[in-house]
Amino acid sequence: MTTQHTTTEVPPLVRGLTYEEMPVGQVFRTARRTVTETDLVNFVTWGGFTEPLFWDATHAAEGGYTGRLVPGGLTYCLAEGLVLQTNVLHGTGLAFLHMELDVLGPVYVGDTLYAVVETTGCRPSSKPGRGVVTSRITVRNQRDEDVLVYCPVRLIRGRDYEAPAP
Repeated sequence: MTTQHTTTEVPPLVRGLTYEEMPVGQVFRTARRTVTETDLVNFVTWGGFTEPLFWDATHAAEGGYTGRLVPGGLTYCLAEGLVLQTNVLHGTGLAFLHMELDVLGPVYVGDTLYAVVETTGCRPSSKPGRGVVTSRITVRNQRDEDVLVYCPVRLIRGRDYEAPAP
C-alpha cells in the first residue's frame, strides 16, 4: 500500500549547503566536461556571438590560435553549470549578487574543463536567515592550466531561513 505524503513531509534527496556550512577556506572540485563543437555552435548562435574569431578557423589561426576558439562567456557558463551540478546550492541559493571575471587563457573545442571552488568570504546578511558568500572559482583545462577565474558573490539561505509569507 502506498502512503500519500505532502512536500513538507518528504525531505529532498539533495540539499545544498547553508551559508554557515561554507566556511572561508573550504575548497572542492567539480566534475569535468569536454567542450564540443555543438556547444560552440549552439552558444554562438543563441547568444549572437558572430565574431569571426569563433566562426572562422582561418581568421582565428591568423590571430595565433591553434583550434576552434571558445568564447569566454561559454567557458564561464560551462563552469557555472559544473558548480551547480555539484548541488552545493540546491535549494539554498537565493540570489547571484555580483561577479568579477578574468579570462586567463584560450579554451578550444575538445578541451576538458573543471572548476575548483574556494570560499573566500562568508557573513550574515542584513536580513535574518541569510548570508553573503564570496568564492573564487578557478576553471582549469585537461592540462591543469588556469583558463578563467571568476569571483561570484551570492546570497545563500541560512539554517534558520524562513520563507516570506505569500
